[in-house]
Amino acid sequence: MIVTHLALKNWRNFREIDVPLFDRTYLLGANATGKSNLLDVFRFLHDISKPKGGGLQKAIADRGGIQKLRCLHARRDPEVRIEVHLAENHGQRSPDWRYILGFKLEGKGAQRTLVSMEQVWKKGKPDPVLDRPTSPDKEDPMRLTQTALEQIQVNAEFRELATFFGQITYLHLVPQLLKYGDQIGGQRLEDDPFGQGFLERVAKTTKKIRDSRLNRIGKALALAVPQFRELRFTQDKASGRPHLEAMYTHHRPHAGWQREEQFSDGTLRLLGLLWVLVEGDSLLLLEEPELSLNDAIVREIPRLLDRIQRDKKRRPRQVLISTHSEALLSNPGIDARGVLLLEPDAEGTAVRTVDETESLSLRSGLSIAEVVLPKTHPKTVEQLALW
Repeated sequence: MIVTHLALKNWRNFREIDVPLFDRTYLLGANATGKSNLLDVFRFLHDISKPKGGGLQKAIADRGGIQKLRCLHARRDPEVRIEVHLAENHGQRSPDWRYILGFKLEGKGAQRTLVSMEQVWKKGKPDPVLDRPTSPDKEDPMRLTQTALEQIQVNAEFRELATFFGQITYLHLVPQLLKYGDQIGGQRLEDDPFGQGFLERVAKTTKKIRDSRLNRIGKALALAVPQFRELRFTQDKASGRPHLEAMYTHHRPHAGWQREEQFSDGTLRLLGLLWVLVEGDSLLLLEEPELSLNDAIVREIPRLLDRIQRDKKRRPRQVLISTHSEALLSNPGIDARGVLLLEPDAEGTAVRTVDETESLSLRSGLSIAEVVLPKTHPKTVEQLALW
């Protein structure tokens, strides 16, 4: 199942957007236009649907409260609303599911954040299988502090949605957090989106699956990292702490093994990317996967995603990618229908698909990097050198 459509109202940068999504959707925009905020919609739905420690109120609190979520340009309408359509593929005329969630401050009394609208529509049924607020909700507003999505005693008819959202994956591995996690210390964020506990994540995988994945990843790294030969998982005998070790070509036998703290930032980033690609089949959110990587590697990322998509042993996986990379977007295999351009305007950020003029240029043989990416450049950026 994939998300085929996204509509937002008053979410962070976005006053109102209504866009299609594809198997591969690339988010392009200047700094601060909201690429991360757009990806965060799906992290938000994931946080609501987590079987442990989830829920609407915590998801809102973790983001600083509804004041931080609501678009600053939402003057008269205080409601934040999210609508997603899901289907087996984007070629369907109508989605299998539609989920709509609206919420806003109570406006009086305790100033609670309450569900203002929650609907679930299922293909083939003329009426919604869920439509809130209900009469009991209105009699007891405390019920509206929770979504039906997060309540297993309520979501039986549409638990498929809760499972889908709960399995959404995001990993933006920061190499320094993995290398120097012990020295940095501090509290890890839930789900560890930045990879500080990446090794523990690998360790929790069963040995057979872990070895199979690392063997496959090792073969890929050997193609991209000079002198790289082999990748293996180990654990300290005393502490039990997990490690990854890599063998590099060396004139002395057994002298080429290095642990993760000795890996380059690019090697760690690529390793994390490859791991998350083979880890599951849920919706995957990738934020600037090009960071720390050589342009020659970055250029192959779209083809890598497509190859995994065609793997007959795996279910097709939808990926949403934010990027600034000219190298990545120069790949001629990118489907222009899956490109979304974020453009700042007087009312926040607008989001649009490729227009007809741009499509014509792309059909003539130019790449996304040549046609669309330049439109994300700040108009006055040349003056920065004069500062």
